[in-house]
Amino acid sequence: MKVQFGLHGSAAPKQSKKRTEVENVGMRSVDWPDARTQEQQAREKKGAWLYWVHQRRFASLAGALTNSAKHVMPAASVVSTVGSNMTLTVVPQTMHFEQALPLQGGGVLHAYQLHYETYGVLNAKRDNAVLICHALNASHHAAGVYEGQPKSHGWWDNMIGPGKPVDTDRFFVIAVNNPGSCFGSTGPMHVNPQTGRPYGADFPVVTVEDWVQAQARLVERLGITQLAAVMGGSLGGMQALSWSIQYPERVRHAVVIASAPNLNAENIAFNEVARRAIVTDPDFHGGHFYEHGVVPKRGLRVARMLGHITYLSDDVMNSKFGRKLQSGEALKYSTQDIEFQIESYLRYQGDKFSDYFDANTYLLITRALDYFDPARAFGGDLAASLARATCRFLVVSFTTDWRFAPARSREIVQALVKNDRRVTYAEIDAPHGHDAFLLDDPRYMAVVGAYYDRIWQGLSARPFAVQREAE
Repeated sequence: MKVQFGLHGSAAPKQSKKRTEVENVGMRSVDWPDARTQEQQAREKKGAWLYWVHQRRFASLAGALTNSAKHVMPAASVVSTVGSNMTLTVVPQTMHFEQALPLQGGGVLHAYQLHYETYGVLNAKRDNAVLICHALNASHHAAGVYEGQPKSHGWWDNMIGPGKPVDTDRFFVIAVNNPGSCFGSTGPMHVNPQTGRPYGADFPVVTVEDWVQAQARLVERLGITQLAAVMGGSLGGMQALSWSIQYPERVRHAVVIASAPNLNAENIAFNEVARRAIVTDPDFHGGHFYEHGVVPKRGLRVARMLGHITYLSDDVMNSKFGRKLQSGEALKYSTQDIEFQIESYLRYQGDKFSDYFDANTYLLITRALDYFDPARAFGGDLAASLARATCRFLVVSFTTDWRFAPARSREIVQALVKNDRRVTYAEIDAPHGHDAFLLDDPRYMAVVGAYYDRIWQGLSARPFAVQREAE
């Protein structure tokens, strides 16, 4: 796989004085609105790889991709490390808030709590903090393992830790569980102080903007006035994007991976079908199933099966399962029994999901996905909505991701280019579909690692940066 860098849009040399940077990794033809010669356009129409390399500007990042070895600072962590692979042993924490949280939809979340984890050490100047935003069914447990539970790895453990792309020997990493979730932060399963019984369906509707507001309060409580970076994949990427708009002065870099500026009709449709499966389950009881001692597992299973299909690429599903039968070569000629291996796999995923996830949380989070649309207040003009953003951006997409296709990431890039913002864009030719942002593709890891190297170098170069005592 050849990795190339290209400078596009308003940043073309000798054609513009704007400082916007767009770096492209493994990306094919893109309809950029300007700054392309006729020759370039002709090559793009033929499907040629983007070839225009600006060696001087991008030499450092290109070098990091060809040589992934990094200078690792002396380890200094508030958590211990175990094993030869330097696995973090982590302890979840809880922060309580007595101040009510006003919500975008008009509701109010009264006294509430947020579950979170931290990895690494906050330096004396408090400028090396990175906030991790989770996606639909994830939580605050992004990295490491819990004491005595060797298989309890965080959902992004391949990304975060000592010597990993988000290096906890350099950065103080914060992962927060959002309100409305079912992993410790105040959510539908918690007692409503107004009624004395579980919220259930009465939990107020929350949005991405509400989550960002809650995260900002926690970060402030930790004594951090400006984050080195906010990072997330999928729905987490939407939160990172929202951070750049809601709190532009409090974030220096936004890392948006496998995400989109809003959901298209197809994605909203998938979410609606999943929600209907849940609310029509007889055990749902209008969202107050806790009081009945039941769980709407049938609906949750179907919701997860539907969602899981959208996370995988056609190539992955065919290579892994194809038309393989579950048992032998003989067909059962049954409409109810499992015939194909893919059916068994989906049922397994549905069963597992229904054992740990909350139905009301699923409704809340998918609706937050539906509602996210920063351009809505600007007549659909995404560039206008991002005009407030002042930080630098890394935007990453994957060619086989049809849930949040690369074209949606390019919309973000183009909007940033219009605002003369500095943005690095990587489009990874990976076969794994939407789930690629959770996996160990070496090109993807190299891009993220190189970008965080750049963040670290920027911190080290700042005149007020405080070096570790170990240095």
